[in-house]
Amino acid sequence: MRIIRFVSAFLAAAAALVSFPADAQAISDKEISAPSAVLMDSLTGKMLYGKNPHEVRACASVTKVMTLDLVMEALDSGKIKWTDEVTASQHAASMGGSDIWLEPGETMTVDEMVKATVVASANDAAVALAEFVSGSEEEFVARMNEKAKQLGMKETVFKNCNGLDEDGHVTSAYDVALMSRDLLKHRSILKYTGIWIDELRGGKTQLVNTNKLLRSYKGITGLKTGTTSKAGSCITATAERDGLELIAVVLGSPGGKQRFSDAAKLLDSGFANYSVYSPAVPQDAAAELPVTGGIKNTLRTRADVKEKYLIKKGTEKEISSRVVLPESIAAPVDEGDKVGEIIYEKGGEKLAVCPVTAAESVRELTFGDIFSAVMGVLVR
Repeated sequence: MRIIRFVSAFLAAAAALVSFPADAQAISDKEISAPSAVLMDSLTGKMLYGKNPHEVRACASVTKVMTLDLVMEALDSGKIKWTDEVTASQHAASMGGSDIWLEPGETMTVDEMVKATVVASANDAAVALAEFVSGSEEEFVARMNEKAKQLGMKETVFKNCNGLDEDGHVTSAYDVALMSRDLLKHRSILKYTGIWIDELRGGKTQLVNTNKLLRSYKGITGLKTGTTSKAGSCITATAERDGLELIAVVLGSPGGKQRFSDAAKLLDSGFANYSVYSPAVPQDAAAELPVTGGIKNTLRTRADVKEKYLIKKGTEKEISSRVVLPESIAAPVDEGDKVGEIIYEKGGEKLAVCPVTAAESVRELTFGDIFSAVMGVLVR
C-alpha cells in the first residue's frame, strides 16, 4: 500500500503540471494546410494543438506504427528475438505498393524485417512480421485493435497491418499520436526510425527513408510516413530538443512537401512555447523529524524528485516550493514511508505534490526494550 501511495502521488503530480488554458495554442489552423493535425507532448500525452484531431480518416502506412509497437512488445517480452529468422509466406510476398520484393520462402532476420518496415515502409515485411508474431495477419490485426482500445484510440479500426487502402480501415490524428507515443516507449525503435539510407541482401537492395525531415529538421527522431490515394500524404513526426519530445501528426495533405512543412511548423511551435521542468528539491526536505514511541528519537527524511513536467516556456521562475512536514511522527516507521510532501505552486495555484519519505526505519519502542535498558543501568 505504501508503494501504491508513493506512485499515486507522482502520477497526480504529473497530471497537475500539464493543465494549460484552452487558448494555449500558438499556431493557427490557417497555418496548417492539412485537414487534420495534432501536436502532442510525448512525456505527458497532452495535446498541445489540434486541427480536426478526431476526424476519422485513412492514414496509409502510418498504420505501421501500431504494427511496430506490437513487434517491439514481442521483442521486449522475449517472445521473439532480433536474430530470429522470419520466412515470407505467399500472402506476405503478394503485397503491393512499397515493398522489398520478398519471395515466398525467403528468410530474413527480425532485425532486417523491422528495418525494411521502418525505412522502406515495406508492406511485405510488415505482413511477414505480423505472421511471425501472431501466426497470421488476421490474428495480428485483432491484437492491433485490442491494443488500440487499451490506448484509448476511439476513432481507430484496423483492417490490415500495413496501411493499404481498405474500406473501414480508419483512424484519426489524435489516435495516431497516441500510438506513436506508445511506440516511443520502446526506445530501441529510434535506432531504425533515424536511418536515412541502408541496405539489405548484402547490398543488393537499397533502402531510403521516406521521412525527408531526417535530412532537414533539428532533433528529428522519426517516425513514419504514409501515402495512398485515399489517405493522401501523411506523417507522424517525432523530435526531441533539450529533453522535450514532441509528436506531430499530419493526415490528408495534398502532397509530400506540404506534410513535411506542416509537421515542421507544428514541431517549431511546440519547441518555441514549451519546455521540460525538473523541480529542484528544497534543502529543508532532508530534515530530522522527532519520533514518539520509537527506539530512536529522530528520523531522517529524504525527497528524490526524479519526475519531469511540461510547462509553458518562460514560467520557470514563477514556480515556488514549500515543504510540509509534521512536528513529530509516531513509530513504527518503515524506510520509504511517506512522512510529508513538497508542494510546488505558481501564482497560488498548486501545480504538483511530491512525497517526502523516511530515509530509514524506526521500530516501535517495546516493553522488552525498556526492560533491557533498565537492566543495563542496574548492572553497571
